[in-house]
Amino acid sequence: MGRAGCCHRGAERLASPSAVRRFRPLLLLIIGLCCGAHIGQCQVATTQCRIQKCTTDFVSLTSHLTPAVDGFDTEFCKALRAYSACTQRTAKACRGNLVFHSALLGISDLMSQRSCSRDGPTPSAHPEIPHEPCNYHSRTQHTHTHSHSHSHGHGHSRSRPGYLFCGLFGDPHLRTFKDSFQTCKVEGAWPLIDNDYLSVQVTNVPVVPGSSATATNKITIIFKPYEGCTDQRVYQAVTDSLPAAFDDGTVSSGDPIHTSFGADGVAGKVRALWISERSPGRHVELHAGYIGVTVIIRQLGRYLTLAVRIPEELAQAYDDTQDLQLCLNGCPSSERIDQAGHLPLPLAPPALGLQQQQLRRPGYASQTQAYPHGATHVFAVDGAKERCSKQLEVLDIYFHSCVFDLLTTGDANFTLAAHSAQKDMESLHPHRDRWRIYPRGSAASYFHSDSQLIKKLALLLLCALSVVFV
Repeated sequence: MGRAGCCHRGAERLASPSAVRRFRPLLLLIIGLCCGAHIGQCQVATTQCRIQKCTTDFVSLTSHLTPAVDGFDTEFCKALRAYSACTQRTAKACRGNLVFHSALLGISDLMSQRSCSRDGPTPSAHPEIPHEPCNYHSRTQHTHTHSHSHSHGHGHSRSRPGYLFCGLFGDPHLRTFKDSFQTCKVEGAWPLIDNDYLSVQVTNVPVVPGSSATATNKITIIFKPYEGCTDQRVYQAVTDSLPAAFDDGTVSSGDPIHTSFGADGVAGKVRALWISERSPGRHVELHAGYIGVTVIIRQLGRYLTLAVRIPEELAQAYDDTQDLQLCLNGCPSSERIDQAGHLPLPLAPPALGLQQQQLRRPGYASQTQAYPHGATHVFAVDGAKERCSKQLEVLDIYFHSCVFDLLTTGDANFTLAAHSAQKDMESLHPHRDRWRIYPRGSAASYFHSDSQLIKKLALLLLCALSVVFV
């Protein structure tokens, strides 16, 4: 059998004792860059390793699960056990495959986090998803399956719908459906989302005199009527009033549409539209199962944060009169504070004036306890970075937004807002590889923007060295 690797030509000459002794440091460096930059590029090719199929099957088994629904852990553990069994079946063929060993570690971590037992039931190989017209996932899966059965030889239909994420927090900082990160003024009422199914509007007010910074103090959400599933429902949150009910006092709408199983195995039902209060007055989640939408609203300090996940096809269901949507198109250029992704840091909170010298920095607060309303403090750049790093370990745009907000407002609650916004994004954003956004000009941004070039150069250098020794 022949050898497989990054480059075949000259491989045996490279492996000779004299060449290895002379060029060992350089070869180790290049091989490390090659393999570290792109896992799998330098691995031995194995046609029998089926770790990718194991992963795809796991995603398929869990794509319809919602953490907020009772019985999530039970079903998730079943899928994990099936994932583990699949890796065991392909273990021999995948020996030496880094992706395979990463999957093993990931499965072990997830089982520990969810307290899953190694032994127990697993899902059937081809789980039947009942057709429920008021369950978006069921409805779309039924449509895609039906279309696929009538389109053999005419391309592939999507196995599951695509989702988009939008978030708003802090000063305010906006993450659009396209993962564009912007900091805007947008004082007053502005539409985030406005389509045939859903309307989300936010109202922003000035935070401190003398600054263009604003923050959200009111959120209005309209779930539009959907025939056979729900009537129109309106939810409104304002500072110090984060209700666990719609404006009409109801907490749900529509007939039960989805069967869930609790840890005791007892079946239950959730409705087409319902509200879950996670922390009274501080954290509310709205679930619209009939359109596949999840909304998370929090109050931290005197201001609100919002995170939304929505199916892509529904987000695109709007006409020309609904084109002003911040989540869809971002903020108008006249409302932008950032400069094409670069967030200039202010020197100090402009509103504190001469009183700055009389204030003392407080001790660090916990991740769950907000600071008193109206409490402002002096932060230098280094102090703001230190405060933000206590809760935001990754120096991405959420960290930089946190620093910007502390310097702009002096309100330590914005640290909690950035941390919660990041966690909500990780909970709802459908694409893990897009989670991290780095501000333009930062070291992290430079590294990520040039990572593909580094990978290619490393591979070319390794191949060039092998040719030299031919």
